[in-house]
Amino acid sequence: MDVYECIKTRRTIRKFKDIEVPWDNVCKILEAGKSAPSAGNIQNWKFIVIKDKSAKSEIAEYCGNQLWIARASFLICVVADVDKARRFYGIRGERLYSGQNCAAAAENMLLMAHSLGVGGAWIGYMEEDKIISSLTLPKGIRPQCILAFGYPAENPPAPPKYTLENVMYFRQFGGQGNRIQDIPQYKGEFSYKIKGAIDKTKSFAQKLNEKLLGKDEK
Repeated sequence: MDVYECIKTRRTIRKFKDIEVPWDNVCKILEAGKSAPSAGNIQNWKFIVIKDKSAKSEIAEYCGNQLWIARASFLICVVADVDKARRFYGIRGERLYSGQNCAAAAENMLLMAHSLGVGGAWIGYMEEDKIISSLTLPKGIRPQCILAFGYPAENPPAPPKYTLENVMYFRQFGGQGNRIQDIPQYKGEFSYKIKGAIDKTKSFAQKLNEKLLGKDEK
């Protein structure tokens, strides 16, 4: 599938089939992760693959006892070398760029997995100290997120999303004057949605008008 379709159809999967994901596909997912952009190209991420059943159960316990995590084919803990980020960018590198870098890598991996027919879920909540101990992370290496992967045993519907005009502005934040402009010039899916909404509104208005004039006995 192309990139846009992959982005639009990816879903968070929390139910997995009891089928192991081939190591070749695991490597492709990891390759996608390390291909992500990072601040100054410092690439201060590491990826810890967890396949052992007891280790997965332990991680699930430390992530709010979300037992479904243990049923994934494998987990990837994305960790950041915050000391390296601090050396290059100071406190901002440690507290901001490290998270951004790892988030970019995590999303790359989720999208690659989806393109391979593998479901994935991003787990942000964790008891950090326990994860550090479980994975024997040295000082200066901090866990950023856990990714759970496996073949999907569910097909979740698309979650509701804000429309584009509700999440973007031109030039400055806020204000109706800074919303989307030149809507008739937009092409593709967004314009179709706008046209569809306009058509529905016209149809409703026409039916309402006919009812008020007594033309619709129903």
